Amino acid sequence: MLGYIWMFMIIVSFFCSVITGNIENLAISITEGADKAIKLLLSMAGVMCLWTGIMKIADKSGLTALLAKLLSPVLCRLMPDYEKGSEALQAVAANITANFLGLGNAATPLGIKAMKEMTKHNSNDTPNNSMIMFVVLNTASMQLIPSTIAALRHAAGSEQPYSILVYIWVSSAAALIAGIISAKLFGLWRKNG
Repeated sequence: MLGYIWMFMIIVSFFCSVITGNIENLAISITEGADKAIKLLLSMAGVMCLWTGIMKIADKSGLTALLAKLLSPVLCRLMPDYEKGSEALQAVAANITANFLGLGNAATPLGIKAMKEMTKHNSNDTPNNSMIMFVVLNTASMQLIPSTIAALRHAAGSEQPYSILVYIWVSSAAALIAGIISAKLFGLWRKNG
């Protein structure tokens, strides 16, 4: 579906440039856009490699296990289907930590690992309430340091890429609270319905 949308936008842009006589500007913007995309890709790849490596080191050093221990009282209440200190909760804690640091790209493989661990303990193909809660926590995560967004803002020429911190804290906290409440209500509805 996304391919059709892109194709539609390209065709409309081409026809608009022909009608307005701006074909030369279209050609210039295509090459400049490709150049900017490659530069952005390379700068984001560096940030992703750095933080993915840091998360790997944190995992190997036992830091994620420590974080899982610190987060376990909260995680056990939010995800009662898994035992305290289980591999599933450790993987969830690693994912939450990566999201908390604003490392969405580093959090993705950790989220996949967490869901695999959670699936091992699920008796059927239907996601349990804890799995649904994890998806909510992963999607509507609280971000302390939005490093990916700051890197994007810096690459786009922002003089103060971290000037949006307070807004990100407020919006991500509101999204997280709304998500947790919704997931708990949905869990009660599933249980009673």
